[in-house]
Amino acid sequence: MDIFYYLKTCDTCKRIIKNLELPDSIKQINIKEKPLTPEQLNVLFTKTKSYSALLNPRAQLLKKRGLKASELSEQESKALILEHYSFLKRPVLIYQNKIFVGNALATVEAAQKTLHG
Repeated sequence: MDIFYYLKTCDTCKRIIKNLELPDSIKQINIKEKPLTPEQLNVLFTKTKSYSALLNPRAQLLKKRGLKASELSEQESKALILEHYSFLKRPVLIYQNKIFVGNALATVEAAQKTLHG
């Protein structure tokens, strides 16, 4: 299944959605309204092979807790992502069995190329 995980209130996510011109066949999931389930996170993990790659290193809750993403174990990263939606790096696009995580320009351009050739 093709899925786009995003945060509805995030301006960057809104801009990326507009730029990507997502096909209607892609299910869009607002992670604040529908937080990731353990099963959904496992699907993301099988594609990235890393929970750390899915962790948002700029999450405000990390700073509030005095944590650094680079110092967390894979299991700690997994637990945080399941605990609160803001720990997931966003947006996340799964399309045709490929995954694109985050808002880096190269990632967005690669997603655009995969979506529209």
